[in-house]
Amino acid sequence: MNQFQYVRPSKQKAAIDTLAKDANAQFIAGGTNLLDLMKRGIIAPQKLIDINRLPLTKIESQNDSIRIGALALNGTVAEDKLVLERQPLLAQALNAGASAQLRNMATVGGNMLQRTRCPYFYDTALPCNKREPGSGCGALEGFNRMHAIFGFSDKCIAVHPSDMSVALVALDAMVLVSGPKGDRRIPFNDFHRLPGDTPQRDTNLEQGELITAVEVPDGPFTKHVHYQKVRERASYAFALLSVAAALDLDGSNTIKAARLAMGGVAHKPWRLLAAEQVLVGKPATEETFRQAAEVAMQGAKAFQHNAYKLKLGPNTIIQALKTAAAA
Repeated sequence: MNQFQYVRPSKQKAAIDTLAKDANAQFIAGGTNLLDLMKRGIIAPQKLIDINRLPLTKIESQNDSIRIGALALNGTVAEDKLVLERQPLLAQALNAGASAQLRNMATVGGNMLQRTRCPYFYDTALPCNKREPGSGCGALEGFNRMHAIFGFSDKCIAVHPSDMSVALVALDAMVLVSGPKGDRRIPFNDFHRLPGDTPQRDTNLEQGELITAVEVPDGPFTKHVHYQKVRERASYAFALLSVAAALDLDGSNTIKAARLAMGGVAHKPWRLLAAEQVLVGKPATEETFRQAAEVAMQGAKAFQHNAYKLKLGPNTIIQALKTAAAA
């Protein structure tokens, strides 16, 4: 591991100012992804800014929403009473991610910022535009079983690994950030980026900006929700594909509102807005769910080794909706 400086500011402004002045610096909180990247030589920050002293761990009710501090631990959020009562889909997604040990170290902000698990990104002997812009994308013609079927480009077909983020994009969450230019709010669907010509950029954060909190608005999705994750082993693995599903049903089992998002299919959590519209006003039946799944998969394109996702995708959507409706 390369040598680096380590600082631990106790004030938010000091942390932001330190990062803004040094393009080779990185924030560190739980370090569950960052330290792995450093050990493998994928990144080599010259300075680590430990933000664990900042007061960003609260989980509280605020203005018809739940505000979750960026330094709240994944395990803590998943077990929080407010989250379980008002946003159970988020709790399910968090519990589906990683191991209990990692959930008890990883933070909400760090979860959002974790890098792809594409093997070409992690192997420094192979070409990867995300790790080394201009070097090429080894996954395009390589072993691409885990890779994207939506929103990819000829520069990158990697997928975003976060389970939590799939639930947050479905729930219309808002990301609160603070930086040298002040505070701003970013809709969760706009926080992560598609690869385009700049796959090295995962998010729309600007230099020096710090995630301070996530706000999840209250809604009717407190009962009929389900996070369906398909992975190669149940104990601890990233999703081959996942679906966050939430339904608001009336007394006659008609869908009043719906939320759907997928993970493991794109460079960012993939919101299924068109499929949501198909569901509204329809009975909560398997036939309705099949119609929504068909719409959801429009525009999907597979590569040599991930064509199974074209079948797994609609089947997982249908199963997630059936389970949510029966909850």
